[in-house]
Amino acid sequence: MAKELIKRDISWLHFNARVLQEAADHRVPLYERIKFLAIYTSNLDEFYRVRVASLRQFKKIPKEQRRELFDFKPKKELKTIRKMVNEQQEEFGRIFNDEILPELREEQIDLIHSNEMTPEQAAFASAYFDKNIKPHLELHWLPSNDEDAQLPFIKDGQLCLAVEINSEAAQSAGDVALVPLPTKECPRLIVLPDDETQPEVFHVIFLDSIIRANLSRWMGQPVNFGYSFKLSRDAELYIDNEFDGELHRKIESRLQHREDGLPTRFLYDAAMPTWMRRRLKKALNLSKYDMIPGARYHNFNDFFGFPRPEGRDDLTYTPLPPLPAAQFENVGSIMEVIRAKDVLLSFPYQQYHYVPDLIREAADDPSVRTISITLYRVAGKSSIVENLLYALEKGKKVEAFVEAKARFDEASNLYWGKALEAAGASVRYSYPAVKVHTKLLHILAKEEESGEYIHYTYIGTGNFNEKTAKLYTDHALLTCRPALGEDVLRVFQLLKGKLILPNCKHLLVAPFNMHSTFTELIDHEIERAQNGQHGYLFLKMNSLEEAGIIAKIRAAAAAGVEVKMIVRGICRLEPEPGENIQIISIIDRFLEHARIFIFGGQERERIFMGSADWMDRNLHRRVEVVTPIQDPLVRLELRRIMDLQWRDNQKARIISTDRLNQYRSVGPDEPTFRAQTDIYAYFQRKFEAKQSTT
Repeated sequence: MAKELIKRDISWLHFNARVLQEAADHRVPLYERIKFLAIYTSNLDEFYRVRVASLRQFKKIPKEQRRELFDFKPKKELKTIRKMVNEQQEEFGRIFNDEILPELREEQIDLIHSNEMTPEQAAFASAYFDKNIKPHLELHWLPSNDEDAQLPFIKDGQLCLAVEINSEAAQSAGDVALVPLPTKECPRLIVLPDDETQPEVFHVIFLDSIIRANLSRWMGQPVNFGYSFKLSRDAELYIDNEFDGELHRKIESRLQHREDGLPTRFLYDAAMPTWMRRRLKKALNLSKYDMIPGARYHNFNDFFGFPRPEGRDDLTYTPLPPLPAAQFENVGSIMEVIRAKDVLLSFPYQQYHYVPDLIREAADDPSVRTISITLYRVAGKSSIVENLLYALEKGKKVEAFVEAKARFDEASNLYWGKALEAAGASVRYSYPAVKVHTKLLHILAKEEESGEYIHYTYIGTGNFNEKTAKLYTDHALLTCRPALGEDVLRVFQLLKGKLILPNCKHLLVAPFNMHSTFTELIDHEIERAQNGQHGYLFLKMNSLEEAGIIAKIRAAAAAGVEVKMIVRGICRLEPEPGENIQIISIIDRFLEHARIFIFGGQERERIFMGSADWMDRNLHRRVEVVTPIQDPLVRLELRRIMDLQWRDNQKARIISTDRLNQYRSVGPDEPTFRAQTDIYAYFQRKFEAKQSTT
């Protein structure tokens, strides 16, 4: 009998619990723990806006059709999600109130409430309120239970105070005012003047608290309290007909309505009176599954900008500035280096500027004819696109495929797509029902003397995005191998609509040959194990979800294949005791984002890397590219990086049915290993060794 897989959304919540573990880990600097609270909150907000929103939509499908379409019951899953989130919210509150706040006070940093301000601080807060906050405040009255008055529309993610008016009748049908917090116009956390009696203490206060302290004065009548709440809304764009008309224009027209979706979560102060909560539930047309109790303050993603006293760098991680790539230092031309050998770049350990620099060099090279690129998530300020525009100015042909369905980056992608179009680039946008998720750059040059075509090719695991290249661990292969370049050219011909099948000879391309090739590679390891050889799978990805390939992994393990996996996020496979599968997840200062696949023991390893996770969507409904690594030195480097990650015993958690999310244990005499700092040290030594020989 097939072993049951963990539900996708439940596994995602297990992942976010690992993020919350970082906030509770006393080995992590205090301000970084605060940042992990922000990451947890931001993750959960998106989860409700997307995944929970989808489950709510599934509930509308008739039961008979639901049974045919899904292997789960949406209503049951929503109940499970609500229970797990409630438990995590309790843990979140415990970490914040019982650990973070006391430790901040130990560091002479005090996050205070409105009633804890000194008279001088209260005077500052009143003046700040009048000058900076009051001009942006609005007041709306909540309809009473017997009124049909329309409640003003509350946007997605909007923080509000539900203000209880101080009247004797308030417990039955009292007046309640809604005050949206102007977080776009004002900072959420404000530094207060020093307390003369405690000049060494750094005082911080929430915007919410300053507003509470001044509510009665502003409203002209006494109020009891302002209870905070936040509403999350469905963020799907729901394009009516993806197959009719220009999809990117439909997406653009729908973006302005994203914040207007149906409610998916009502996060409220658990101290809010029951009568008030019921009034809000009715007025906002919420279900009981939408109601999530929380603490006094919400929207902890604002903690990304938690104020820090000057000179307190000890409260954050020691900086790991991106290092120069030894291969490209002290050379005149990036293109010449790539022509001579394959190069692997690893971010954020190494500097990213080589990628836009390559485009700029290609723009200035008279032999270059065409520059082709896929753009999935483009930075708001993009040197990649700026150099593509420069290439157009230099007379180069630029072709860009812009994925307009990259969730929450649609506006940025469309903006840069229009800019490239206006400058003369050939730009194509999203295909119906298929996302283009691959990360490719192809530069085609023609040597004037020989007439030979040269393919400069970039195949990556991460987006062409300078901002995320400082935060996400990714790899990029830069090569001039003709066979790989010709395959990448076929992928671009596919994206331009000139090919129906890419028929690549070396690349694995989804949704065409990738799933079948991965299956064949696993089958080969099964055959080796059955013949008494060392069958071996060593795999790294963000998410493992596709049921067929999970079944194949389990079959390999049962046949004696050694299976090791590093999976950061969703992992529907949780090995049972005795199962020949080891899985870890690493959560640390950088977001693990690379996809690397190793098949076979060290005597015959085949190594691949690329853009695809092992999810149903990546293997069957997206255009993805995974490349074989053919250069022995690049293979050795990727293998070294994977080994450094596998030995991690500081930030690696175990994924299994009996030890889920447990940290790896370290004996008293055992050395400690932390993958991300060890990898940084590896590249630092590599660069220093190169410098010493030049």
